[in-house]
Amino acid sequence: MSQQTDPDKPEENLGFLLWQTNMIWHRELNRALENIGLTHTQFAIISALRWLLKKSNAVTQKAIAEQSRTDTMMVSKVLRKLEKKGLIERKQDETDTRAKCVFLTPKGVKTFQEAFKITSDSNTAFFSKLSNESSFRNALQNLIQIDESS
Repeated sequence: MSQQTDPDKPEENLGFLLWQTNMIWHRELNRALENIGLTHTQFAIISALRWLLKKSNAVTQKAIAEQSRTDTMMVSKVLRKLEKKGLIERKQDETDTRAKCVFLTPKGVKTFQEAFKITSDSNTAFFSKLSNESSFRNALQNLIQIDESS
């Protein structure tokens, strides 16, 4: 039941507001993470990898892309950077010779832990402006579920 918005009133356009909010949030997280040499995108990829490694010892680049809802080629580029930093390593998959399994190094685990604390603190500050965080979380989860059914 979305109403058409006035093209001369971007402050009323939900898509534009979501985009602006995302850009501000993303910029703040990048600033917070720069002290440990990570970008928010790199942290998101490490987080997806870490979560997947809790369920499987054979995590591929494709699985990381699916988990993080990102492009496989972008994940590949980010993984190359993370590998150069010594945060992850890739080994040939024993069952699929075309795929490589991705693992966190001990340095990657330590960096994740630092980054998680930093992003948690940054998120707490950013989202403290919400009057009802739970309702906002539910609304975002609903939007994600709509995307999954497409």
